[in-house]
Amino acid sequence: MAQLTESVTRMIDEFAKLPGIGRKSAERMAYHVLRVSRAEALALSDSIRDVKENVRYCQNCFHLAEQELCEICTDPRRNASQLCVVEQPRDLIQLESSGVYKGLYHVLLGRIAPLDGIGPDQLTIDALIDRVRDGSFREVIMATNPTVEGDGTALHISNRLAEFPVEVTQLARGITTGSVLEFTNKEILADALSGRRKF
Repeated sequence: MAQLTESVTRMIDEFAKLPGIGRKSAERMAYHVLRVSRAEALALSDSIRDVKENVRYCQNCFHLAEQELCEICTDPRRNASQLCVVEQPRDLIQLESSGVYKGLYHVLLGRIAPLDGIGPDQLTIDALIDRVRDGSFREVIMATNPTVEGDGTALHISNRLAEFPVEVTQLARGITTGSVLEFTNKEILADALSGRRKF
């Protein structure tokens, strides 16, 4: 019986470790890499290397950056009185695509999920509290995902922010409970941002 080479097997094994990629998909990806030119295949490996060597979290908001601060934090045109709290960088990107929000962000890098062993200390909540304490924010918008964990995270944060003179709001529920921001279309996100309400 014919066997795959050791290198191809290793590549399939690595692709199969990616989220949402099963063994068959990993095999298709490996065969694609084998089919394309050497330059195309090496461009993929170079892009992975560049991301691992150059991309880090913004020291201020924890969005993806290639410098100490991300482009949003260094943009003087942003509304520095509003702070939008999201779970992941991809949620920030999705909200930005709506074109409605012009304030600043804070990325939690997750959500409180006790069943998965993720508590508040494993997120960037303390850094968020420090930003609100030191900043001039008038509104903090809770834009966590409308799931049990996302709502629990928002409630925890709003309780911690109670001592500060900021209005805590959350996205309007045009976003269905149980959905994920990453997969929500721009129009629904724009409505949710525009129709946000007090938390």
